[in-house]
Amino acid sequence: MEEACKSSLNFFSDQQLCYADVLSPLEVIARIQVAVLNFLRILTSPAPAISDLPLVARKSSNSRLSQGLLTQTSWIFLTNAFSTRSLKRPNAAKAFIRVWKVMAMCSQILGQEKKVTQRELFYKLLCDSPGYFSSQSQVNRTVQDVVALLRCSRYSLGIMASSRGLVAGRLLLQEPNQGVVDCAACGFSGHGISGDLSSIDNLIMKTDARYIIVVEKHAIFQRLVDDRVFNQIPSIIITAKGYPDIATRLLLHRMSRAFPDLPILALVDWNPAGLAILCTFKFGSIGMGLEAYRYACNVKWLGVRRDDLELIPEQALVPLKPKDLQIAKSLMSSEMLQENYREELTLMVESGQRAEIEALYFHGYDYLGKFIAKKIVQANYI
Repeated sequence: MEEACKSSLNFFSDQQLCYADVLSPLEVIARIQVAVLNFLRILTSPAPAISDLPLVARKSSNSRLSQGLLTQTSWIFLTNAFSTRSLKRPNAAKAFIRVWKVMAMCSQILGQEKKVTQRELFYKLLCDSPGYFSSQSQVNRTVQDVVALLRCSRYSLGIMASSRGLVAGRLLLQEPNQGVVDCAACGFSGHGISGDLSSIDNLIMKTDARYIIVVEKHAIFQRLVDDRVFNQIPSIIITAKGYPDIATRLLLHRMSRAFPDLPILALVDWNPAGLAILCTFKFGSIGMGLEAYRYACNVKWLGVRRDDLELIPEQALVPLKPKDLQIAKSLMSSEMLQENYREELTLMVESGQRAEIEALYFHGYDYLGKFIAKKIVQANYI
């Protein structure tokens, strides 16, 4: 424990680190203890004060895009700029206290060698500190504050991912000392992705697939699996059922490292939300910028794109919603958006319309497989 404390003292003196480490429970507890000691040292000094908490700033002005030297994968990272949580500012005082309460809870969880989901953590904090925690979003933001303060991964804090993800197709999965799961034999519901990130890290994976297909929607995933598209196009099919959770992103990242020759192709709606989902898989998110390097993948945009609109009847196009325009504005302001993606997004906004994948059913319920196969054969992805 003494060694872990020394390491943590070095950590707090080095403000150049702008990524989240994967740490052992002892190392995380040591960092929490050092944060407490630093706070008490200033509080009991000859000129006592309540110190602010320096957090790596999670905002677009503090984000950059990094390109791997030996890979085509890019990811968001956060630079050396800080925001603070302060007890002295009335509008930030509760957020300041929430950070300490979450750190205390995480220290307790790690000391008991447990793991909890953020939902479980919310109810525990709601019962213990109802004056400070009234919503799940407050807990989620505070967990990210703790990650930004201690610069260790969320999983290192003892917090598990709540996975919604599914995988199917030509993939064999095996946890150490466990049986083999054949993802082609799991039915149209697919194989549920575990929320235990360490088990995903330790998976043994085998495939004879030639492509990995990322699908935005659960219903589209079910259609492709039920039609056994992965046999027509030798592939692995994966979905997070909307915006991607960490567990699904980690499994995709692991597959990209285990099978580097397999193109990863995304099938999303032609709207700003679909593009945002693709970009989260591809680059990560600013909110989790300290951990993005662990989950980013070189995902290509298969469809739906503007060239595919000629396959969709005009009456199947739907007007953009205010939320779509808000997402579009956020994406446009980001330097991560490559030029051909920016052109697609500009066309969406100028047309005021969006197209959902399901509109392709105009050509028949078995058309999706043919649509994907044709685009793959033509290498029609960006």
